[in-house]
Amino acid sequence: MALKALDVFKLLPKTNCKKCGCPTCLAFAMKLATQKATLDECPDVSAEARAQLAGAAAPPIRLVGFGPEGKRLEVGAETVMFRHDESFFHAPGIGVVIPDTLDAAALSARLAAVRALSFMRVGMRIGVNVVAVENVSGASAPFVATVKAAKDLGLPLVLITTQAAHADAAVAVCEAERPLIHAASGSTWEAFAQVAKTRKCPLAIAGPDLDAVAALAVQVRKAGVDDLILDVSAGTVGATVQALTAVRRLALKRKADGVGFPCLTISRQTDAGQNFADCCAFISKYAGVVLTTLSSPEQIVPLLTLSQNLYTDPRKPVQVEPKLYTVGAVTPQSPLLITTNFSLTYYTVQSEVESSRVPAFIGVLETDGTSVLTAFASDKLSSEKVAAFLHSDVVTKAVAHRKVIIPGYIAAMSGALADDSGWEILVGPREASGLPKYLKTVWQGA
Repeated sequence: MALKALDVFKLLPKTNCKKCGCPTCLAFAMKLATQKATLDECPDVSAEARAQLAGAAAPPIRLVGFGPEGKRLEVGAETVMFRHDESFFHAPGIGVVIPDTLDAAALSARLAAVRALSFMRVGMRIGVNVVAVENVSGASAPFVATVKAAKDLGLPLVLITTQAAHADAAVAVCEAERPLIHAASGSTWEAFAQVAKTRKCPLAIAGPDLDAVAALAVQVRKAGVDDLILDVSAGTVGATVQALTAVRRLALKRKADGVGFPCLTISRQTDAGQNFADCCAFISKYAGVVLTTLSSPEQIVPLLTLSQNLYTDPRKPVQVEPKLYTVGAVTPQSPLLITTNFSLTYYTVQSEVESSRVPAFIGVLETDGTSVLTAFASDKLSSEKVAAFLHSDVVTKAVAHRKVIIPGYIAAMSGALADDSGWEILVGPREASGLPKYLKTVWQGA
């Protein structure tokens, strides 16, 4: 159980030296007790006090990592129930389940399909970042062989089996990758805990309900395994979401024993639509690892998109560099479009310009990562700023004509911009989807 602020204060130097950035040691103690500061910020704390304060400084949900160097997945260490309160920090691992019953050709095809599940979205690479091998056969040899093949993907591994001996044999061929072992239960936890402790791997634990899982987590920790992940998959999506929410609330609000760990879910629904819907719910409601039997790109991309959206810091929109971009083999007579540096806006515009096959310049202005309407309403996209950009050396040297296309949503700016810049202002479509037709008709006829 975490210490209270006064308990923390008693263990601090009480010098009020301000080296931590706080005016007093009591103020620092209050921040430390609420996980808003770390012990490293106090240079004078004693070793004895540091040991006692470790619990107070630790996050309410433990940060657990697994996987090879360079692609290590870290989940947990979340601090809020709702994204708008601060942010979500560690995006869930999203992965596919591969059974150990596939023949060589089918396994090779499945692994190739997993490799292909990597995509570019708003300038960022997203993709499946976990692969799970399930011991469906019940035998050790095919399980180990499948794990050995899956290891070549270079992704974090989850080894799913009910037999601790099979888990140990599988870890032996991928120990350097530090896989997640799944899953200890009420009757097998001692054997699984021994494997996890010996192999220095994180361990997932599962039970019939949340109370059983939490109690089991306490036992496994006493056995010497600290890196735990709770599998709270239940019979229905509703029950699973309730369990995920309860874990987060109990960990953050009450710091209850046995629940301060990230969670894992597995969706094995045979109906693809239901499987997809379940995974969306689990990503939205706090799962740290989401495993699914889905594997086609059209099923996986929306899951990755949802995760990317939820785990983008709402205080720091994804942005592109403000500058003059080119699409295609531009010439000095190519059209010039204006937009903001919000990534989603820019890449949407870029995509539509590419599809038009009309080479064009895209002028991206600094708007703190806001959309066109938001930037216009907050005066971050004003006629003065656009005019200054049009008069910049980079534009005047690249563009020979003096025509600029502005988004249709800010048509009200056209008069003032014409006065400020001396350029001919063309009002483009309100939606980026209208750009291909606009560039082929209106622009080429202008």
